[in-house]
Amino acid sequence: MTDTTDDIAEEISFQSFDDDCKLLGSLLKDVLQREAGSQFVEKLERYRILSMSACNIRLAGVVDTAELIEKQLASEMSKMTLEEALTLARAFSHWLTFTSIAETHHRSSQSWNLEHLSKSCDNIFNQLIQQGVSPDELYKTVCKQEVEIVLTAHPTQINRRTLQYKHIRIAHLLEFNSRPDLGREDRDLLIEDLVREITSIWQTDELRRHKPTPVDEAKAGLHIVEQSLWKAVPHYLCRVSNALKKHTGRVLPLTCTPIKFGAWMGGDRDGNPNVTAKVTRDVSLLARWMAVDLYIRELDNLRFELSTTRCSDRLSRLAHEILENESSEEDQHRGWNQQRNWSELKHNSQQACAFPLQLPAGAELPSCTGCHDGRSQYPTLELPGKSYTPFSHQDGQVSSRSGSSSCETSSSLPRKPSDGNLTNYNNSTPQSPRSASVNSAQLLAQRKQFAESQIGRTSFQKLLEPSLSQRPNIEPYRIVLGHVKDKLSKTRKRLELLLEDPPCEHDPWDYYETKEQLLEPLLLCHESLQSCGAGILADGRLADLIRRVATFGMNLMKLDLRQESGRHADTFDAITRYLDMGIYSEWDEQKRLEFLTRELKGKRPLVPATIEVPPDVKEVLDTFRVAAELGSESLGAYVISMASNASDVLAVELLQKDARLAVSGKLGRPCPGGTLRVVPLFETVKDLRAAGSVIRKLLSIDWYRQHIIKNHNGHQEVMVGYSDSGKDAGRFTAAWELYKAQEDVVAACNEYGIKVTLFHGRGGSIGRGGGPMYLAIQSQPPGSVMGTLRSTEQGEMVQAKFGLPHTAVRQLEIYTTAVLLATLRPPPPPREAKWRNLMEEISKISCQIYRSTVYENPEFLPYFHEATPQAELGFLNIGSRPTRRKSSGGIGQLRAIPWIFAWTQTRFVLPAWLGVGSGLKSLCEKGHTEEIKAMYKEWPFFQSTVDLIEMVLGKADNNIAKHYEEVLVSKSRQELGAQLRKELQTTEKYILVVTGHEKLLVNNRSLQRLIESRLPYLNPLNMLQVEILKRLRCDDDNNKLRDVLLITINGIAAGMRNTG
Repeated sequence: MTDTTDDIAEEISFQSFDDDCKLLGSLLKDVLQREAGSQFVEKLERYRILSMSACNIRLAGVVDTAELIEKQLASEMSKMTLEEALTLARAFSHWLTFTSIAETHHRSSQSWNLEHLSKSCDNIFNQLIQQGVSPDELYKTVCKQEVEIVLTAHPTQINRRTLQYKHIRIAHLLEFNSRPDLGREDRDLLIEDLVREITSIWQTDELRRHKPTPVDEAKAGLHIVEQSLWKAVPHYLCRVSNALKKHTGRVLPLTCTPIKFGAWMGGDRDGNPNVTAKVTRDVSLLARWMAVDLYIRELDNLRFELSTTRCSDRLSRLAHEILENESSEEDQHRGWNQQRNWSELKHNSQQACAFPLQLPAGAELPSCTGCHDGRSQYPTLELPGKSYTPFSHQDGQVSSRSGSSSCETSSSLPRKPSDGNLTNYNNSTPQSPRSASVNSAQLLAQRKQFAESQIGRTSFQKLLEPSLSQRPNIEPYRIVLGHVKDKLSKTRKRLELLLEDPPCEHDPWDYYETKEQLLEPLLLCHESLQSCGAGILADGRLADLIRRVATFGMNLMKLDLRQESGRHADTFDAITRYLDMGIYSEWDEQKRLEFLTRELKGKRPLVPATIEVPPDVKEVLDTFRVAAELGSESLGAYVISMASNASDVLAVELLQKDARLAVSGKLGRPCPGGTLRVVPLFETVKDLRAAGSVIRKLLSIDWYRQHIIKNHNGHQEVMVGYSDSGKDAGRFTAAWELYKAQEDVVAACNEYGIKVTLFHGRGGSIGRGGGPMYLAIQSQPPGSVMGTLRSTEQGEMVQAKFGLPHTAVRQLEIYTTAVLLATLRPPPPPREAKWRNLMEEISKISCQIYRSTVYENPEFLPYFHEATPQAELGFLNIGSRPTRRKSSGGIGQLRAIPWIFAWTQTRFVLPAWLGVGSGLKSLCEKGHTEEIKAMYKEWPFFQSTVDLIEMVLGKADNNIAKHYEEVLVSKSRQELGAQLRKELQTTEKYILVVTGHEKLLVNNRSLQRLIESRLPYLNPLNMLQVEILKRLRCDDDNNKLRDVLLITINGIAAGMRNTG
């Protein structure tokens, strides 16, 4: 039932899907029997049967009887106690969630079972070869493809992360349950595990009690990489490589990455004051830390695997160099004569007990030998393991969890001689035996502090490995990879220090800064294995690691920054006032461009170091300084939301240049990486219409054009926004204006010989540009997808598409093949100019109806507040940013997500279809019906637009929307609701006329069946939400009522598979 995964809707087996739904439903009922009692379960079952009966009777066309049953159900719910309502809301919500889990599981499992998958690499490569594309052209196009999927923090993921992990666990258990070789005993154990998970879910609070911070949102994005994409990417690239080998005879190069990932979590500050410069810095460092940590884990497994001794001469030389360096370092450590380390030991001794300055005799013996033979005065030194109990150091004392005792003075331990020379000193025996009063807790604490010191760690590690003289046949891969791991460990430690924000020395030889540095030894190992006839080893875990490094780099996902253009103008107002140059925002566009271009050509900084500015301006300047410190190795693009002029782009370029000059002077060296790509985001209809002109103006400026050629490889990136354009003019008009804007931007860049990458700011729901990605890419203007594409994936869409490795692999393939087809076989333009004129007329009428209703009818805003739970959505705590850009209560300042979210809850889904029916009706009545039908059959863009609207209509429910209105809306405004429902019926009628379908979704039986399977649970939840809203609006301080409402919101979102 999801808008997002309909790319693979045909890949579901309904027989096994129904079996799993019945299994999960039965187990949930068993849990409820135990947790809520049999009386409640009977009532729950009665409501389900009433709802199912009403649905079946309505589908049979007996509407009056269905309405009577629905009224009876609503009447019974109105008499429920608050406690019963809470339990009922939770039960139906969990059932809808379990259905979604089963659906996602069966989509992914079917993709492994079908031999010839549609839209797979094998399928599309074969199709292109059959159509006359040469193997060489196919190979080069795939290898040059650049697709970036950008995960955003848009607040549409309604489930807590705790529950997301439990849901993933259930999906894995369903996968295990589908195995044909599963025995009866194992199946019984599996059922127990499912019951355990469902019980845990039932006893877990579904609601977030606090708003997530931007760092929390970033962690959620990083967890998607760890839990799914980390496994999926090598598998996906292997599929691409195998398909290429089959159809072109050549494999995908190991470091070739057709798809990469970006992120906005922690970088998107547009309207979110919680995203600060410090947050951006911390999130970027955190992403680097996690990348390094994941690589270290992989290296541990890889070193265990690569025990072979045969290698190339080059690798052998490197391994021996590493061993010689380590031996040299060991000589330096011997005698403990490093002044820095001694200072550390002296400092530590002032805070805790002293510890042995030499390894005790028998340290290499197993712990069971103890020290009972009198050879050593110390017990055997042991590495901390799982049974190790940590000690706390406070006020010079060491205490274990079981108790504490004061440290003895260290007079009985060896002391450093006054001359500071430790060479002979370390060979001497202690001056006096240990006192019997020193207990084992003290000795353990001493050993722990010794082991955690740099000297202790280094020395003890050497005890665990044989020396060079004992290695006649060294294991070169383990040595080289061990060295890589050591360097990664130092990198991780440095990142931890940077996160704590102390001064940190810059010594690039001690750690990895770029992925190229990390790839070098890995590729050397791969080449060595290949040259020694061990290609099967080279192409296993090692190849997977190389592909991960090539894809994720040292950051996992490069972080984009986004800020609204007005904040940059405010910053220049403060600067120009300080410099007595006037007020920047009052200048006309030409004067701004002259000023910005002149400053960009200059070599001096513009912003004085002593400037005093308001806090919001300081935050903007701080952001650019952090961007300069992190550089393009960590950050991706700087996106300017609400861009409307060429000066918006140049303003960011100047702020970026100025910050890099200041940071470079402070560091005494060049800033890391290059400048960030500056990307204008055109969102409103007005700005979309001007997008081509803005790009032409930019590229006509010599400085800017040369900057793009020199610093960005002749590549201009432009972002188009689907959410705000849809809220501004309606979905149909927005789709047409986006199409024309892309055509114009591509033409503008072609005029100046500049390549263009279009960045699509698509939401999850169709009202915000969502829908099947394959369909969306295939319907773009010809020439707009030339091997490159960026696209956002938001909120619950991230989990739906990439939450499971199997699903992620499939989605990555679909991205690849859709972009490949759009590049080599672009969709046709409108067949004739008249089609464009017809589109203009439909769009004009649609926009007029939409805006006259939403923005010009004074009754609409109060109707919207009464008929939907929009005002209550803020209590969900699903995002760190406010629901409005400014404090104004109008539709204009309301963000697109709560706008769509509220209408989705009522099942009216108004923003996606309002005005479309009137536009189509007008043209059909003028005699253009056949032409519109021809447009639907022959023009991919028009066809996809109509199909998406049909998909929305299939999920909309006029009767449920009417129930919200009858109970919640004032009588004086119910006439507006009747008009809106009539417009919905008009839209349904003319969509069927255009498509030639007898009923909605007749061409998408899978989606239709998925919708129908949810209705017996979804409809009662909507009725319960109406009842709770009615009560809450009479008692708005009742927190328990609010909790019930929020749970119904969760459940309806799960049933619709959409929030905003």
